[in-house]
Amino acid sequence: MELYFRKSSIAARRAMCEAAMQIDHASNRGFNEVKLAQNIISEITGHEYVRIVNSGNSAILSAMSSFNGKILIPDQGGWSGFKSIAEYRGLEVIEVPTELGVINPLVLEDIIVKYKPEALFITSFAGYIAEQPVKKLFELCNDNNVILVEDASGGIGDNEGKLCNGKHAHVIVASTGSPKIVNVGNGGFISTGDNDFFKKSKFILKTLKADPITCKGIFNEMSNASSILSKSVEACEFIKREFKSSIHADKRGVNVAIRVDEPKRVGYLLRQKLNVEGRCIVTVCPRYDRALVNAICIEIKNLDVQCMENDTLKEIIQIIKEVSGDI
Repeated sequence: MELYFRKSSIAARRAMCEAAMQIDHASNRGFNEVKLAQNIISEITGHEYVRIVNSGNSAILSAMSSFNGKILIPDQGGWSGFKSIAEYRGLEVIEVPTELGVINPLVLEDIIVKYKPEALFITSFAGYIAEQPVKKLFELCNDNNVILVEDASGGIGDNEGKLCNGKHAHVIVASTGSPKIVNVGNGGFISTGDNDFFKKSKFILKTLKADPITCKGIFNEMSNASSILSKSVEACEFIKREFKSSIHADKRGVNVAIRVDEPKRVGYLLRQKLNVEGRCIVTVCPRYDRALVNAICIEIKNLDVQCMENDTLKEIIQIIKEVSGDI
């Protein structure tokens, strides 16, 4: 069994090379490439206003630069950058209790009433494992004048329209680095329906803007997002069905998390057997970015889609069962 790490499409790589050769930075400055990328992001998110930056963390920093009050984040299953960037900005961070990363709207309502935060930062999928009830969370935030910021790095191109949807998020941020759903090796974006949102972070957005080559890649890769996301979710569902100890087995995700008694041992053995061109698709928990329980995560989102055929997934399942003792 050969496993391959997710790469940008050949078409995107070629487009980026062509952009590098053609752009005259002294005159054009890549305005066309930037505009094309902004337009396609706007089409996908449904947000009118888009800025493209050099990384996902830059998008989060830009978003947080618009806030001065309390920030809510999940107590697990979020992105570690939420907390570190908020602390860098001097913002007070409050963790929302979750069900292994997934936020219960009723719990969120109590937290909002108690702390009166300015914003809630979430990821489309808690730990990339389980879909957040984004629409319900948005409606609750909207009713209480709280800005919902969705990190949609793992949810771009959702066919069901539940994730990366401007109707369900005041602000959407995302990374387009490797190995995300939209994968050009670097870059990210921030979108919103309120152009005033960008005023406070105008200088940062200008400082951290992406180059035209990255923008060209994003424009080309966006058309593949829906297919890549769908195949990743389907592959996870296929694997989850085989393990009773799967975390959030009933929810969509792009990673599979399986409870084990000895995660470090199991993780070590799996890394030897699931070799992906010398790179890793196994994460050991407890870990804030995934789940704070003893488990191993199989990072399906890191695999190239050619590795998501049933025969390959069956081999992966068999290896996990042999190593974990779940046979």
